[in-house]
Amino acid sequence: MARNFLTLCHAQTCGKCSPCRIGIGQLVNLLDKVLDGDADLSIIDTIEETAQVVADAADCAIGAEAAKKFLIGLKESRQDYEEHIIRHRCLDRVDAPIPCIALCPAHVDVPGYIALVHEGRCADAVRLIRRDNPFPSVCGFVCEHPCEKRCRRGMVDAPLNIRSIKRYAVDHSSNVPQPPCAPSTGKRVAVVGAGPGGLTTAYYLALMGHDITVYEKRKQLGGMLRYGIPDYRLPRDLLDAEIHSMLQLGIKTRMNVDVGFDVLYEQLRQEYDAVFISLGAHADKKLGIEGEDAVGVMSAVQILREVGDGKKPDFTGKRVVVVGGGNVAMDATRSSIRFGAHKVICAYRRRREDMPALVEEIEGAIAEGAEILPLHAPVRVEKGENGEVTALWVQPQIIGPHDTAGRPRPLNADLPERRLPADVVIVAIGQGIETEGLQKGNFQLDKRGTIVIDSEMRVVGMDGIFAGGECVTGPATVIKAITAGKAAASSIDRYLGFHHKISVDVKLPVPQLYDIHGLGRVNTLERDADERKHDYECITLGMSDQEARYETSRCLRCDHFGYGVFRGGRKEEW
Repeated sequence: MARNFLTLCHAQTCGKCSPCRIGIGQLVNLLDKVLDGDADLSIIDTIEETAQVVADAADCAIGAEAAKKFLIGLKESRQDYEEHIIRHRCLDRVDAPIPCIALCPAHVDVPGYIALVHEGRCADAVRLIRRDNPFPSVCGFVCEHPCEKRCRRGMVDAPLNIRSIKRYAVDHSSNVPQPPCAPSTGKRVAVVGAGPGGLTTAYYLALMGHDITVYEKRKQLGGMLRYGIPDYRLPRDLLDAEIHSMLQLGIKTRMNVDVGFDVLYEQLRQEYDAVFISLGAHADKKLGIEGEDAVGVMSAVQILREVGDGKKPDFTGKRVVVVGGGNVAMDATRSSIRFGAHKVICAYRRRREDMPALVEEIEGAIAEGAEILPLHAPVRVEKGENGEVTALWVQPQIIGPHDTAGRPRPLNADLPERRLPADVVIVAIGQGIETEGLQKGNFQLDKRGTIVIDSEMRVVGMDGIFAGGECVTGPATVIKAITAGKAAASSIDRYLGFHHKISVDVKLPVPQLYDIHGLGRVNTLERDADERKHDYECITLGMSDQEARYETSRCLRCDHFGYGVFRGGRKEEW
């Protein structure tokens, strides 16, 4: 398929630029060697390098886009190339073959729990989700639902509303008991950090029979779930209930303990059979502009942390400018409205369509009265006589060449600077890792300040100490933190000399074959903006019974029909 695609693209080239004319032809020749069995594994790197040159240097979209799509296919199907080179045959299966499962970082059985919800078996749906994700309630509210991007229903009409179906399952199944733990292994593991990654590791290791103690720097569990996501997006009673349910497995906690200072990592390693580090990105980043030390310049991380402990600032009557374009910036923007601000502006140096925040978060902020000001970069903070903020000066931008991430790079426009009157400036341009305790423990850190680990998530140069999540990858989403925690639990279990399997005894409904007709997607509603912006109650409404039955009926059951069977079906344990 890849060869035929490239051959087709090569036939459509104009021939004016050599990367397209020669490069695509060379890729076809290299693929012929793979198919003819006249290649070794080193040819894969040659193919990748050649395709990257074409993608970067071709003058027209035919050459560049052909190479980019080919590279995506090479990345997704590298095992197929290796199988052809080594055994001269195609693979008969691949891992995580079902599209929505493959794109979910935690590989949750999406079609499985959707089928269960359709039959009204919501408690079983929650049990099935917990096999791969111990936070079904949390993810029903705040997951970024990457699974929907590859939902094959989108080829018919629109992807399923998967996150809302998960929330429906949770809303309609109360107090689902946790599965029983395996017999005690006698092994003790310390988990440093009680965010989604650390608690996920603790959860699965406890199910495997290990004795787990979680160390947390702050006074409450949850990490960025509590100290980075506002109440109106993730209700605190729901978060508390989910964590409390997990602790019923016998997980012990030690709060207000700053590992690296109050207790050293070496001490934990001596006391426990293994240690897992899952520190979140709680350190804020600075703008690095003149006047940033003015009274009234705050970090979004600091504000959301205080909100997590129940301390909400009073912005009544104030003018607030938020700098940034991610989900944290939107949280700060929408929270400022609830703090009573008179006017809130979110300034971002790129275009609105380039903002990394979820579209629904941006639209929600606008509906609540915030102003989004794209293509404006901060220049300096203006101070008053007493050192307080009086304004933020910004420089208008224009769109320039694409950067390495494929987004148009902003450049200074030939326009004068603009003054934005402000009493409060909130900086939300990213987070980093607090590295003092790690440096004190002699951890090997990379240039980003994150921990260096090997393929088994073991900290390089430290036996028995593992790390994962944001302290390794940098800032990430909730579901990616959960995925890291799940992988760490498996690695630690093997390190301790075991090979436990996590499974669930839930029988899935038998799929029904029916004719496919176009059906519109159910999008859940939000409370009225004029009402919700004055309180901290949850802004989104769940599905009704009718909506859930309708939306779950749209699932094509790729795990059973055609694609799922052809590519190997589902995994029932890990």
